[in-house]
Amino acid sequence: MEKKAFLSSLVEYALEMVLAFDSKGIINYANAGAKEKLGYGEEIKGVHIGDIFPTVFDKTEDGFVTEYIFGGEALNMAAYRKNQTCFPTETRMIAYGDEVYVCLSNDILEKEFLSKEVVQVRYEAEQAMKVKSEFVANVTHELRTPVNGILGNVRELLEIENDAAKLKNLHLMERCCENMGMIINNILDFSKLEAGKFTLDPQKFHFKSMLDYIKDSHIRKVTEKGLDFIFSISEDIPEYVIGDELRIVQILNNLISNAVKFTAMGKICVEVVRTAQVNDRIELFFFVMDTGIGIDKKDEDKLFQSFSQVDASISRQYGGTGLGLNICKQLVELMGGTIAVESEKGKGSNFSFSIWVTVPEGEDMGDSSGYTASMPVLGQRRMLADEEEDDTRRYGSEANMEMLKKILSKLILCVEMENWEKAEGFADTVKQLTAEAPREAKSAALRLKMAIQKENYEKTAAAFETLNALME
Repeated sequence: MEKKAFLSSLVEYALEMVLAFDSKGIINYANAGAKEKLGYGEEIKGVHIGDIFPTVFDKTEDGFVTEYIFGGEALNMAAYRKNQTCFPTETRMIAYGDEVYVCLSNDILEKEFLSKEVVQVRYEAEQAMKVKSEFVANVTHELRTPVNGILGNVRELLEIENDAAKLKNLHLMERCCENMGMIINNILDFSKLEAGKFTLDPQKFHFKSMLDYIKDSHIRKVTEKGLDFIFSISEDIPEYVIGDELRIVQILNNLISNAVKFTAMGKICVEVVRTAQVNDRIELFFFVMDTGIGIDKKDEDKLFQSFSQVDASISRQYGGTGLGLNICKQLVELMGGTIAVESEKGKGSNFSFSIWVTVPEGEDMGDSSGYTASMPVLGQRRMLADEEEDDTRRYGSEANMEMLKKILSKLILCVEMENWEKAEGFADTVKQLTAEAPREAKSAALRLKMAIQKENYEKTAAAFETLNALME
């Protein structure tokens, strides 16, 4: 095929409309697309360009008048069909001397329709999100009122009730109300974050006082489970910083609560280090480490997804909606940071997150060299902690025997005080400490837990004596 014929074929069957007209505005060529879309067919030859684009070209005795600059940018123009209906186009026109003009035009009717649909869909989505947010806010408010009412009455009864069985039930109701309150708060926060209506409230606050508050909030539950609770704060962190204290507390409370929930023996460590500085802003890294149940590497990504648990048994045994860590992730990202986890099944987890805070004017910035030396030290400490924990889990080792005696003494004290719920928690720890023990010791630990679950004092005492005898 000759080059000229090839180019002519390309123009003829191009998807866009191609028109050629002379200095009088008379169309002398139209490709197949133009003939079809404009509805003229072969009759289009001899039609004036002003009939096709009347808003751009005015007819005159000599030809046409237009303000369009030939060879300029493509413009949106309305193209009129033979039946006087029109459709939107994106059109560019080129002049070859004063005799030949070429019009290249794309039909953008579908594009505009889809664009309008997108706008409509976006508007409907925004309205739906607004309705959902308002619904969630109203429902959580309505739920919180009766829950707080029940909680208040339960706490009043706790002050005057002496019967052990009734006190146990009241404490269970109190805990259920507190859990319900946390779930309501999580749902409300998640709804706000999802709708993009969540805003931070940076204020100046005393950093170490905030950490003391967090430690005091968890110390009772940590010590009740017989765990060590270690806080470590880098000395180069300023005394006062500017950030959203409430949300930082929320993140740490969530991570520490999870650590307490999933750790039956060992320790929980919280560390804060300063890692970088840009002008008056510093980056802080937080680490929450535990020696709890841990998770498989393949399941780590599930942790930060909304409404997700590693597996269903976690939710059944420990409770939770699966929203907490997702909310933490979004809050951390709002504060310019990231959150991550390193874990090993059966050996605990190490959650870490970073945030950026501002140092108030006049406050000592401390070391501004960039990165501190705390990071590698933390890794070494983590390795040492792992070695210590492995030794504690190894049945018969000095650390294992020492921990078993410590936990068993707390367990039997709880039994004597008829605090069966707390005793069951210690029984779980005993079961983990005897996981590598000979069959007789493992059986005794299992019988101990079953007896405590049934609140059977005689069988509990017998299993306790058996374990003590095996340890001598």
